[in-house]
Amino acid sequence: MDFSSPLKSLKEIRIIMLMKLKNLFGPSTLIAAAFIGPGTLTTCTLVGVQTSYDLLWLMLFAILATIILQEMSARLGFATQEGLGEAFNKQFEKGWTRYLVFFLVISAILIGNAAYESGNISGGVLGLDIILGPNKIWPVIIGTFCFALLFIGKYKWIENILVGLVILMSICFLITAFLVKPDIIEILSGFIPRKPTEESFLLMLAIVGTTVVPYNLFLHASTISKKWKKDASIKDVRMENAASIIMGGLISMLIIITAASSSNAVEEVKTAKDLAVQLQPLFGQAAKWFMGIGLLAAGLSSALTAPLAASYAAKGLFAWKGAENSLKFKSIWMAILAIGVLVAITDIERILIIKFAQIANALLLPFIAIYLLYVCNSKKILGEFVNNKTSNFFGLLVIVFCLILSFKSFNSLFQLI
Repeated sequence: MDFSSPLKSLKEIRIIMLMKLKNLFGPSTLIAAAFIGPGTLTTCTLVGVQTSYDLLWLMLFAILATIILQEMSARLGFATQEGLGEAFNKQFEKGWTRYLVFFLVISAILIGNAAYESGNISGGVLGLDIILGPNKIWPVIIGTFCFALLFIGKYKWIENILVGLVILMSICFLITAFLVKPDIIEILSGFIPRKPTEESFLLMLAIVGTTVVPYNLFLHASTISKKWKKDASIKDVRMENAASIIMGGLISMLIIITAASSSNAVEEVKTAKDLAVQLQPLFGQAAKWFMGIGLLAAGLSSALTAPLAASYAAKGLFAWKGAENSLKFKSIWMAILAIGVLVAITDIERILIIKFAQIANALLLPFIAIYLLYVCNSKKILGEFVNNKTSNFFGLLVIVFCLILSFKSFNSLFQLI
């Protein structure tokens, strides 16, 4: 009897399954891992502690908004095999609009990335504070480590580690969410939008800023061609994007749920140890060590992607020639990294730095989203991959919502003053 045929079929099925699974991981996974940084751990814990499940609906909106905007960015990168910066030079060849848009985009990227990098470095410092104890030298050590990896260009192997880290964190928070036995009815009610309080607008802005990260739009478009060439299927690109963002969004929701449900929950989050309390049902006294390692790893990974995104943006906007090892390219990520280290060295509370970074990114998001939406409607650049009516509708919806949220947040700040 010939058993080779069935065995061959099983082997073919296994190869197909592995190929399908591989298609779900790539540039989009890097984006998901980038927004699951110290900002997400901190902001989502604050949300759970301060509002319970009441803002789960906003987190769901932020996840959907991320999928929509990152799909546009990925589609642009797939269609052009270039980044958003290069698209700018093609769309705005001359005139006053070129200089106006250029100023707005480069300002948003540099300010947003600098703020985000400060939060990333501070998050890594929080992790080291738990593991080894507080020390003023931690920001410098983290900055030096990131500098070395970026300078020699050996940072790409981190993508595989990030994939594993995202999966590991998902499993840990999923198990913890079951252990704390949250009220399912209350969780489901949290997905029903409700009128927020005046005090919660800044927290809402932080949720959006830690999920829909502006610099990720530039990073995604610039890195998409490293995996997906023009002969690939746009459906596979979209599937990878949706799967990765949903995985990252699930972690964010689980952090909120565990923080809101834990019987050990603190009333106020000021230190890394306060963040670790939510994992005690799973890890007991070792929770602080896990949170320390998690914060350090998340801080390091995000601290690598933010400077790179700024460099890719500048490279495209200024039409610099040469690869990632050029002096101009390196000078941008060096500047962003240096700002992050300098801010982290200050005596400002780490949690406040991280929260401010998320708010700053959310305030800058509408400007980048408007620019992305405009470019993705250009047949000159995207051809057959130009936005359809559905993409434009949901893109505009995200922009309008973020603008309203920003206005409300500013209004709340002025009332407090």
